[in-house]
Amino acid sequence: MELRYLVSFLAVAEELHFGRAAKRLQMAQPPLSQQIRQLEKELGVQLFERNTRSVRLTSAGEAFVSPVNRVLDDLDIAMRAVKAAGRGEYGRVTVGFAGASSHESLPLLTRAVRAAHPGLELVMKGQTYANVALARVADGSLDLGFVRLPVNLPGVRARVIDEEEMICALPSDHPLAKRKRIPIEELADQPFVSFPSNAGSSVRDATVRACIAAGFNPRVVQEAPDSYTILALVAAGVGVTLTLTSCQHIQQTGLVYRPLSGPGIRLQAALAWRADNPSAALRTVLAIAEEALPTPLRR
Repeated sequence: MELRYLVSFLAVAEELHFGRAAKRLQMAQPPLSQQIRQLEKELGVQLFERNTRSVRLTSAGEAFVSPVNRVLDDLDIAMRAVKAAGRGEYGRVTVGFAGASSHESLPLLTRAVRAAHPGLELVMKGQTYANVALARVADGSLDLGFVRLPVNLPGVRARVIDEEEMICALPSDHPLAKRKRIPIEELADQPFVSFPSNAGSSVRDATVRACIAAGFNPRVVQEAPDSYTILALVAAGVGVTLTLTSCQHIQQTGLVYRPLSGPGIRLQAALAWRADNPSAALRTVLAIAEEALPTPLRR
C-alpha cells in the first residue's frame, strides 16, 4: 500500500467530491479515481458509494478515516523529528563524568541544553573517572566526557573548561591542621585515603606523581570510589588525602582543607569528544557548552 493512496483517500473522504479532491491534491481526476480503486482492491472493501451526483463513505470507509488520520499525523511528527535531529535539536548525547568534581560544571551544561533545545537528551553516566571517560570517548561508547589534560589519544579533541588546584584535606584535630599551608613532604609518613588504584582516576594519578616528586610514595590505607566517601573517611580520622578545590563544597564535621606549600599543582578539566563523531546532537551540545562552560583564561 502506497502512502499517496492514503493521502488521496483522506482528501476524497473530506471533500466527498472527486473533482474538488483532485484540485486540492493538484492532480487530474482520473489518476485520483484510479488510486482509490487500487486502494479498495488492496483492502478488499468498498470505501465509497459513488454515482453521477454524489459520493458517500461506506461504513468501511468511515472506519478507515480515523486510523488514516493517525498514520499521517504520526508520519508528520516523525518527519519533523528527523529534521530536528538533522539540525541537532533532537537526539541523545551520552556524557561520562565523575561526581564531586563536576558538581558545578555539569548542572550548568544540562540546564543550558534543556533551555535551548528541550528535545535534546543528555544521558548521564556517573562514576566515570576522567581516564575512563577519555578511553570510552576514544572507543565511541561515550559521546562526551569530562576529562583532564593531557588528552593525546588519536582522533579525540578536547577543550579546557576549568583549572583546579590540588589541596590537602585532613582531620580537623590533625597536628598539620594548625598550618595555613601544608608542605607536601610532611605527608610522607601519613596514611592516605584515595581512589582505587588502576581505576582511571586522574586525581589518584596526580596524587602519586606529586608525592613521588616530593620524595615518597603515598601510603594508601583505605580506598573509596568517590570524593564524598573519601572525605568522610578523612573526617573520621582514617587518613589524609589530596583533593581538588572543586571538592571544597563537601563539608564534613571534623574535616578541614589546607592549600599546599610551594608552586601550585594544577589540573585542567576539559570536555573530550571524537572528532569524527557524526552526531548533530553532539555538535549542538558542544556549541552550547562554549557559552555555558567557556574556557578560562590561563593563570
